Parts: sequence; structure tokens; C-alpha cells
Amino acid sequence: MKKLNLSLVAVLAMSTFAIAGGDIAPVEPAIEIIEQPMVVAEVVVEDDSGFYLGLGYGFLSVDRAIDQYGTDNNYKEGTDDYDQVMIQAGYKINKYVAVEARYWAGLSENSWATISDNRIQSVGNIDAYGIYAKPMYPLTQDLDVYALLGYASVDYSITNDYSGTLDGFSWGLGASYEFGNSVSVFADYTVLYQDTTATPITDLEDTVDVVTVGVGYKF
Repeated sequence: MKKLNLSLVAVLAMSTFAIAGGDIAPVEPAIEIIEQPMVVAEVVVEDDSGFYLGLGYGFLSVDRAIDQYGTDNNYKEGTDDYDQVMIQAGYKINKYVAVEARYWAGLSENSWATISDNRIQSVGNIDAYGIYAKPMYPLTQDLDVYALLGYASVDYSITNDYSGTLDGFSWGLGASYEFGNSVSVFADYTVLYQDTTATPITDLEDTVDVVTVGVGYKF
């Protein structure tokens, strides 16, 4: 009996060692995992900056309202119109901001009774220039609306040696449409000068504004 028990113990011990020292085959995964390379989307940022030039035609108007002695009895008002050619040069920083300079050269002469102390016989012409910050907003890919905020100077001359300058804050509003990446057409309204000058006997309210249409080219 004792021999039988020893035999059972020996068998169990040998079985344990066999299991412990035997090779255990690895368990194969049921699903094979395939590593895919990471794809990073490339973001292309369009550079819309650059220098541009433009040429336009302007319809300039000069208005003067005269209120003498502070009453309406001697109130006078007159308007003169002048044809202008406009040259512009600017730099577009991005699609929202540009800086721009403009020059309006007079093409026609007209009687300047409204700004030359009521000298009806006088004939004169007018030139102007302006420097502007130009905030823009794209309504579509090709259509922009913009504002002009800056300084302008209006120079006028009369045939009998009467001349002068009106200058100060200037502002405007406009829109442009781009064909392709370089050529655009534009139209805008700009107030070159607007102010009231008070004297002991007269109040003078002057307004010089211009409507301009033209074409531009961006390099």
C-alpha cells in the first residue's frame, strides 16, 4: 500500500514538471491589426498681398453754402462740377487691409463762383490727392467692398491768380470686382473735404466730393 502511494506521488510530480517545463504555444490573435500611415492634410494659404496700380475717371463736385450775418436772408449756395483723371497706387497687405495713395488731376475748367468770393467771371480748375488706409471685406471670391480712411488735400486755381488749398480728413466707400488674379474694376464715392469756416459776418460750409470709376492691376 505504501508502495502504491509513493508511485502515485511520483507520477503526479513528473506530470507537474512536464507541464512546467514544456513548450506552450502562443495564442494567435483572432483579428490581424494592420498599421496604417498617418495622413496629414496640407493646408494651402493663398497669398493675396502685392502692389497694385489703377487708373480711373472722376466726377468731382464742389459745393459752398454761404450764410452771411448769421441769417437766412443772404443765404447763397452754389455747385461746380469738374471732370478728373485719377491715378492710384497701393499695397495690399492681405485680403482685409491695404494702403493706397490717389491723385486726381483736373481735365476741365469751370466758373468757380462758389469758392472764389462769388467772382462769377472767374474760371478755374482743381487737383487733389489723398493717402488712405483701405479696410476691405470679401463678399464673394471676386467681389470686395471697402472703405477709404485718411487725409486729402484739394488745390484750386483761378485765372486771375486766385488760388488756395482745402485739406483735412477724407473718407470713402466703394466696391471692386476682380477678373482672374490681376485685373479688377472698381467704383467708389470719396469725400475729399468737408468743413465749416466761421467768420464774424459769414459762415462758409464747403464740401468737395468725387465719384470715381476705374480699372486696377495687381502685380
